Amino acid sequence: RVKSLLLVMSVFGIATLFLSAAVFAGTAVPDVIKMETKGYEKHEKGAVSFSHKKHVEEYKGTCGDCHHDAKGKPLAASLKPTDKVQSCIECHKKPGEKPKGKDAPKLSKKEALEYHAEALHENCQGCHKEFNKKNNSKAAPTTCAKCHEKK
Repeated sequence: RVKSLLLVMSVFGIATLFLSAAVFAGTAVPDVIKMETKGYEKHEKGAVSFSHKKHVEEYKGTCGDCHHDAKGKPLAASLKPTDKVQSCIECHKKPGEKPKGKDAPKLSKKEALEYHAEALHENCQGCHKEFNKKNNSKAAPTTCAKCHEKK
């Protein structure tokens, strides 16, 4: 009877260990994220491949550089790779860029940032320009072709 109990406890313990590893592996942020979002099926440019590792290790970026709250305040630097964060499209709900051209409506900054691409471009390009200025370089790309893959 004791052997049976030990066997059941051992099997349960091993199963728990594997389940924990599977849950952790399933929620850890991938190193490279392809920035593909619904609504971009007809986008002329290819999706951007974003490397967390490169931005954190090489450029010393923090989670809050990209991930922010509803007021635009950076999320805590203590975010871990397993923490759940919202996708940009959950708040910046309009796919694509704001309307352009002479007949386009005048939008406030807040209204423009409702467009997903506007929010991403402002965040990424702003950070890249700041990095280049601070480091007197052109290492961080600021043009479409340098970030968007060719289709």
